[in-house]
Amino acid sequence: MLRGAVAAGRRCGPGPGTGKAGAPRRYSAAERRRWVPPAGRDSGIVAYNSRSRSKEPLVLGTEGVATWYSCGPTVYDRAHLGHASSYVRFDIIRRIMTRFFGIEVIMVMGITDIDDKIIKRANEMNISPLALARIYEDDFKQDMAALKVLPPTVYMRVTDNIPHIISFIKKIIACGQAYATSQGNVYFDVKSLGKRYGVLTTICPDTQDEAVESDKRHGKDFALWKAAKPQELSWTSPWGKGRPGWHIECSTISSAVFGKQLDIHTGGIDLAFPHHENEIAQCEVYHQCEQWGNYFLHSAVEFSDESMEDAKHLHQAISSFIRDANAYIKGQLVCDPVREDILWERLANTKVTVKAAFADDFDTSRAVAAIMDLIHHGNRQLKAVTKDAGSPRSSVVYGSIISYIEGFFNALGMSFGERQVALGGDNSAVLSNVMDELVKFRAKVRHYALALPEAAGTVPLEGATAAKGPEQEQKEKRQQLMQERKPLLEACDSLRGDLAAFGIHIKDRAAVSTWEIVEGGQAEQQTEKKS
Repeated sequence: MLRGAVAAGRRCGPGPGTGKAGAPRRYSAAERRRWVPPAGRDSGIVAYNSRSRSKEPLVLGTEGVATWYSCGPTVYDRAHLGHASSYVRFDIIRRIMTRFFGIEVIMVMGITDIDDKIIKRANEMNISPLALARIYEDDFKQDMAALKVLPPTVYMRVTDNIPHIISFIKKIIACGQAYATSQGNVYFDVKSLGKRYGVLTTICPDTQDEAVESDKRHGKDFALWKAAKPQELSWTSPWGKGRPGWHIECSTISSAVFGKQLDIHTGGIDLAFPHHENEIAQCEVYHQCEQWGNYFLHSAVEFSDESMEDAKHLHQAISSFIRDANAYIKGQLVCDPVREDILWERLANTKVTVKAAFADDFDTSRAVAAIMDLIHHGNRQLKAVTKDAGSPRSSVVYGSIISYIEGFFNALGMSFGERQVALGGDNSAVLSNVMDELVKFRAKVRHYALALPEAAGTVPLEGATAAKGPEQEQKEKRQQLMQERKPLLEACDSLRGDLAAFGIHIKDRAAVSTWEIVEGGQAEQQTEKKS
C-alpha cells in the first residue's frame, strides 16, 4: 500500500565537493550515509524505509512497543484531500501494527499553531493568530474523527513548547552548528555538517550557493528562530523577540517525548525535503547521535476517479456477500447443500495470506485480494434454489466467514454492518420508515400476483364448455389469472427499476424483499418479511 519515496545515505566524514557552477552537486550511492539497523526486537514486519530506500525489518527499541512521531497540520485552513489521504494511510498502518501484530503504538502528533500562513490568514480575518489556529485545529480533529482516524496518544502544540524550543536551539548553537545574526534570527549552518547532511536527499550541502539577499551565511541554511516583525505575535528569547522556525518545532516536540530513540517518523512525501531532512540534522546535532529516527515512512497521494469507482465496486461486492450470507444463516436464502470443508480450508488460508501480506510492507492490496477470493468461493455456494429440499444449513461456517471479514475491516477502521450509513439529512429516519412501508407494500402486491391456486374449483370458467375436463379448466384458469395479474408484476418491476436510478436497490428473495441505498460505495440495508 505504502510506497516510501526518497533517499537514504551513507555516513562519511565531511569533505568539499562541487559540481558545475550554479548546479547542486549530488552524492553518489557510495558517499551517502548508510542506514544502520537499530538494536532491539524484530516486530515480524518488513517496511519500506525512506532512509535506506529499501524494505527493512522493522526493529523496535522496546519489544511490543513502537514510538511514532507524526507531523501534524499547520492549522490555517481546512484540511484537504492530501491531508485526508496521508492520515488515513498511516492510520491503517497503525491499526495493522496494533490489531494484527499486537504492537502498542505510542504516537505523538505536533500541531503547528504559529506560522507565516497563520499570521497572514488571521490578519485577513481580523482575529488573533491563536484564535484562528484553535478554530482550524478543532476542524481538523473533527475531520479525522469523521474519517475514523484514531487520535494520537497525545497532541502537542508548538505554542505550548516555546521554552523547550529555545533550549533546543541554544544547544545547537553551543555545538557549533547554528548561528545568531544581528537582526535577531538564528539559522542552522548546513555546510558545517558536510556529508552528514543529506539522509533523505542527495543534495550536497557544500555546493556553491547563489547570492543570498538575507542575513544567512549560505543559501541552504534554514531558520531556527525568526525575529518578530512589528505587531506580530512573538516570544522573548536570548536573540530578541521572535518565534520558532518550522523545522525546529517537530524536532523539539518529538525529542521532548521520546528523547533520541524514535522508531517511526511519518508524513507526506512533500515533507521529506526539506522538513524531515532538516529535522534529522537538528536532532542528530542536539542528541549527538549517529542516527535519529530509525524508520521514515512517506505517502504520496494516489487518487483518481477510476480508483474511487474500483473502491465503490469492492465495497458493494463485500456488502452484498455479507447480506446474502446473513440471509442464508437466517433461513431467508435457500441453497443447495454447502461443501463446508472447502470453505473452512479457504478461511484458514485467507487468514495466513492476510497476515503475510501485512507483514510485507503493510500490503493492503494483497490482503484485500485474499478477502475477495474468500468472498468469491463463499458466493459460489450461495446459489439460490426455488424449493427447500430440507437440507441442513451450514450456518456456522458462513457465520465464521462473516465474523472474520467484518473483523478485518473493523480493524482497519471500516464497517459493513446493517444500517451503518445514515440516509442523510434531518429527515433520514422518516425516509427510512417510508422505504420500509413502500417495500412492504410492494412485497404484498408481488406476493398476491404470484400466488396462483394449486387446484382448480369445480365451477367452470365463463365460456367454458362442459366437454373440458377439470385439468384443462385448471390450466385455463391459471393462465387467465396470470394474464390478469401480469400488470401488477410489471408495476413492481417498474418501481424497482425507477428506485434503482436513485441508488435504491430492491432485491427479491424467496421469503423476503430487501432494500439498500448505494451511494459512494456505501450501502444501508433493510429487510421486510413478505406477508
